Amino acid sequence: MISRRALELATAVLTGSFGVAVVISSLDNGIGWSSAGVDAGTFPFLTGIIIVLGSLYNLFRGVMPAATLASVPIAITSIELRRLAGLFVPAAIFVAAIPLAGMYVASALYIFAVLAIPRQQSVPRALGMAAATALALYVLFERMFQVSLPHGALAAAFGF
Repeated sequence: MISRRALELATAVLTGSFGVAVVISSLDNGIGWSSAGVDAGTFPFLTGIIIVLGSLYNLFRGVMPAATLASVPIAITSIELRRLAGLFVPAAIFVAAIPLAGMYVASALYIFAVLAIPRQQSVPRALGMAAATALALYVLFERMFQVSLPHGALAAAFGF
């Protein structure tokens, strides 16, 4: 089980880290004025500063022992954590599978996994929906938009 305080502190640290990354990358692009006007990194820099300040505020509110929501002892129960993992784990596997299997195969496997494994749909129906998803992605991106999505290492190995 995860306490509300731990969840708030972890969220503040994650968003703060994101804000710091935005600030650092903006400094590489320049944050001042040039002869052409505002440098490319100025607005992302300001956005990163706002994110960092908001994260520091949330961190401070999470640490303070006031009567806030952060003092609620349990934010996520074990049942809710399992349900959350049921959403996150397949999505993480999907993202990790894209470089190996390619976008189309990984998408089909993901759709099949989220429909058939928890028994929300029958296996034949899940297979049909997975194939339709991969086909729709292919037609939309490769044919209509003429944008090649990642084909993966397996497609390269088979010469596709």
